[in-house]
Amino acid sequence: MINDLTSSVIESAIKAHKILGPGLLESSYKECLAYELSKKGLFVEKEKPVPLVFEEVKLECGYRLDLLIDNQLILELKSVDTIADIHIAQTLTYMKLMNIQYGLLINFNVVLLKDGIKRLINKYYK
Repeated sequence: MINDLTSSVIESAIKAHKILGPGLLESSYKECLAYELSKKGLFVEKEKPVPLVFEEVKLECGYRLDLLIDNQLILELKSVDTIADIHIAQTLTYMKLMNIQYGLLINFNVVLLKDGIKRLINKYYK
């Protein structure tokens, strides 16, 4: 169930944030979160390639999402002052291109991690 998966991911993200604190590079949080989720027995793919299909041609443009969890939840991680609309658009685009219904955009550069989490739903999911 996606709510259980999302809750487990958020719990792990909060744990990593409490230990590491804000202000590190995104890659630090990605590695720690991937490790923590793997310990829970979840299938974690890091730097998952995102294919772009244009007029039935699959193009390799170098897009990579941060983490894909159990083939059903995209995690896009940031360590920025403020989540911008472009970050939301990027995550939603990855979700659309990968045909994944749910995503979390997590900004670790906040005092309380709950203030840096945005849940997203792909309205184009088939």
